[in-house]
Amino acid sequence: MGIQKKVILSLGSNQGNRLENIEMCIQLIHNQIGLVLRVSKLYETPSWGFESDAFYNCAILIHSSFSAEKILRKITSIEKEMGRTRKKSVGYEARMIDVDIVAMEDQILTTEHLTIPHPHMQDRKFVLQPVLDLQMDWVHPIFKKSIRQLLQECQDNSDCKAVAELTAPTMNYNVNKINYIAIEGNIGAGKTTLATKISEDFNAKLVLERFADNPFLPKFYKDQNRYAFPLEMSFLADRYQQLADDLSQFDLFADFVVADYHIFKSLIFAKVTLQEDEFRLYKTLFDIIYKEMPKPDLYVYLYQNTDRLLKNIKKRGRSYEQEIPAEYLDKINQGYLDYIKTQLDLNVLVIDVSDNDFVKRQEDYIAILEQIQEKLDC
Repeated sequence: MGIQKKVILSLGSNQGNRLENIEMCIQLIHNQIGLVLRVSKLYETPSWGFESDAFYNCAILIHSSFSAEKILRKITSIEKEMGRTRKKSVGYEARMIDVDIVAMEDQILTTEHLTIPHPHMQDRKFVLQPVLDLQMDWVHPIFKKSIRQLLQECQDNSDCKAVAELTAPTMNYNVNKINYIAIEGNIGAGKTTLATKISEDFNAKLVLERFADNPFLPKFYKDQNRYAFPLEMSFLADRYQQLADDLSQFDLFADFVVADYHIFKSLIFAKVTLQEDEFRLYKTLFDIIYKEMPKPDLYVYLYQNTDRLLKNIKKRGRSYEQEIPAEYLDKINQGYLDYIKTQLDLNVLVIDVSDNDFVKRQEDYIAILEQIQEKLDC
């Protein structure tokens, strides 16, 4: 998964229904490039650098894991989708929609087609004033000045009048109104990636399973019969300790908790890996622990078919996972599905992500968020 970055974009329109153009563009960016976290007020400003009708301008803050070059390509595609045709002649022109990358955290980039931060942002009030609305602590990586400082020093005296309030698409989601979401799935289903994205986008405390620290895991994949019981017992102890700590000590700076596992996965895996007498002992201990654990407000299970799981496992390259047989994954998946059928008091959402790539395709990620929202609305 690529690391998500905060990207500031500037939007402008002076042809057609300017408000509709801006709102449509914000939604397309949200669906295709990155989650729109914040939007500025909408401003009306005179055309800059040429004679034409007044512009509507705004700024938005997005989260995106795409590179700057890929974001630019997607912006160009959105502009074309909305009917903009770029002329080859040099100079400013009226346009239905115009989107510029203003900044991408502290990145400094100069290519044939792209310069970041935008080389003229400090000269344009219609860029600086909306960006100020985003209330970021961003500092220009070259000038070492805040947006407020740049605006105070800007020589552009043109009128920049607020005309409307705009709403960020993330306001349509109330995922942060619940306390605890658990995201589950088979090995390689993408649960950690999804949990991480949601935590970054919605200011959640992220709880990730500490599987990499378990010394029995590589041994288990080499000799399952010998190491199954110590592996499952160590996982159970660690999961209990981690969830008990993280769910009792709520982060004051987070809105909710999102975890990439639920304690019940311990029983699902144990049923597959342990001998019958070992499982009876294990379940006795598990039942005592399970009664004390808080249950998630929403339990999301990511289903992926076994072929896709094997490809994902191979791609991520953990040496001790490479020999996992398809039959083992099938048993784990069936264990999850059987568990879900019995949980009548748990708010469960099963999402089939077999044909989904919510890292490379923003629209797939949005589709998952919308399914979560629909479940919360029920």
